[in-house]
Amino acid sequence: MSTTTPDGPDLDALVDEWLTLPDLADALGIDFGRARRLVRDRHVVAVKHGDRSVWQVPAGFLQDGEVIATLRGTIVLLTDAGFKDPEIIGWLHEHEDSLGMSPLDALRQGQRAQVRRVAQALF
Repeated sequence: MSTTTPDGPDLDALVDEWLTLPDLADALGIDFGRARRLVRDRHVVAVKHGDRSVWQVPAGFLQDGEVIATLRGTIVLLTDAGFKDPEIIGWLHEHEDSLGMSPLDALRQGQRAQVRRVAQALF
């Protein structure tokens, strides 16, 4: 089942690997309730995905066994710009010419300021 919405891109074409919330909890070494709070508090963004249509997050949101520290601020910025969750995931995974890579890859490389500058230009 593809994750194509009228609000955003075909996420299956952009995201290589997904984690269910129990998988997210396992990957981070936390309990399921805390994984749900990460979604609720916008540290990560989840969408219903897959054949069973369960809440999942892109595995790329994790680095070295933790959520990318600068991801939350970028998610909040995009939310404030009116992006819906599928659009946020799509934007983070799509190649951005001005960065020379996807915004998510740039965040993974510590380029928070550059990513947020590009995001702010969307306002």
